[in-house]
Amino acid sequence: MRLPDYFLADLPPEASVSAAMLTEACQTLKRNREQYLAHRSTEFLIELLSETAQRWLHADYALRGLALAGAEGLGFSRPTLAAGLDAFFGQLTRANLVGLMEQELNHHHRLDRFFAAGHERMAQRAATVTGPELIVHVTAGNLPNPALMSIVLGLLTRAAQFVKCASGASLVPRLFAHSIYEAEPKLGACLELAEWKGGQKSLESALFAEADFVTATGTDETIRAIRQEAPEHARFLGYGHRVSFGYLTHETLGAARLKKIVERAADDVVAWDQLGCLSPHVFYVEHGAGVTAEEFAEALAQELDRREAHQPRGPLPVPVAALIASRRSFYQLRAAHSRDTRLWQSSGSTAWTVVFESDPRFQLSCLHRFVYVKSVTDLRQALQAADHVRRKVSTVGLAASEERAVTIATELARWGAARVCPLGQMQNPPLAWRHDGRPPLADMLRWTDWEQ
Repeated sequence: MRLPDYFLADLPPEASVSAAMLTEACQTLKRNREQYLAHRSTEFLIELLSETAQRWLHADYALRGLALAGAEGLGFSRPTLAAGLDAFFGQLTRANLVGLMEQELNHHHRLDRFFAAGHERMAQRAATVTGPELIVHVTAGNLPNPALMSIVLGLLTRAAQFVKCASGASLVPRLFAHSIYEAEPKLGACLELAEWKGGQKSLESALFAEADFVTATGTDETIRAIRQEAPEHARFLGYGHRVSFGYLTHETLGAARLKKIVERAADDVVAWDQLGCLSPHVFYVEHGAGVTAEEFAEALAQELDRREAHQPRGPLPVPVAALIASRRSFYQLRAAHSRDTRLWQSSGSTAWTVVFESDPRFQLSCLHRFVYVKSVTDLRQALQAADHVRRKVSTVGLAASEERAVTIATELARWGAARVCPLGQMQNPPLAWRHDGRPPLADMLRWTDWEQ
């Protein structure tokens, strides 16, 4: 199947993009939005998105097939990419989209008309919300799902959208845009996608000059640079580098439950090859269980070895593989001289690595299924050990009894974690989750109050 050239990202690799092309593309997007998108109903957009998602879940859907055929070029194995796409599109249902808008706006038709909730009616006022005219999304290249979600949110706000993809990372967002075009060509005409290597200021200046809203995902350095380049008239929303970890309480680690807990921990490591901000770098394991942290680490290593057979890790660039090999060598040497460190690793490859350390200090993994297991007395010790990344923590995957879960989640919230979820769901957040603790949809909208 050859895709038609609907988007700049469809052009052959040798084709160049100029500042004038970007300016013209943005102005066309704005005209198309006014004609084809600005006055669409929320109900129509929700139905279109949910029906499009259902097509992506079918194994024989042609655009899904193209995405999976390009998995290795994106750095993933086919089964890993398939699992990630299923997790995302499985969440994109009508009920979840309505729930997102109810959560953010108190009513899912607030974008269609003035609406008065109970307290507003009492005060004799109503409110509506309006989306931007043109959103520019600057996306990261590690995972496709954040770019897909940006497109979904932009459509719900009735904004024209220009998605600037990282170099070599446009395939899945581009195919999603094609699926929208396939469902409704007029909405597809309100989308544009392109990719180029970051740092080309003439291109980015031309692009940002046309935007009234800019979103960016990437490293903290990238976010700072884009924030400085975004024009004063444009609102800016940036998502920088975040880290995550798991916490396992002692009562969940009895021998009878070990297999299930280990499987859930492996789910979090294997999902997207541990490359997202929601992936665990460390699992903290409480003392006092029938199973020690070291025994949990060994069981996790065995499970990762089993997963490699049917959901292998994706291919790695040579420098990344060399980094993993170097890190392994360091821990091999340490383990040979100390009982406080142990190392398990895949044979003949860098496919997976588990390091156990009694030292609880939080350490950044080199990812790609390289994970630490640390032994701690209690949550307080774990949080003290992770204090140096406190402002960067996104998600904590929790395995705890019902009796303790509320107390632990409350303490994690007060400490600064933006999300607490069950172990095994770290890389599978709900559609309406509050990314970095902020409302995903409402941040893009402008409110108008009508006092009657």
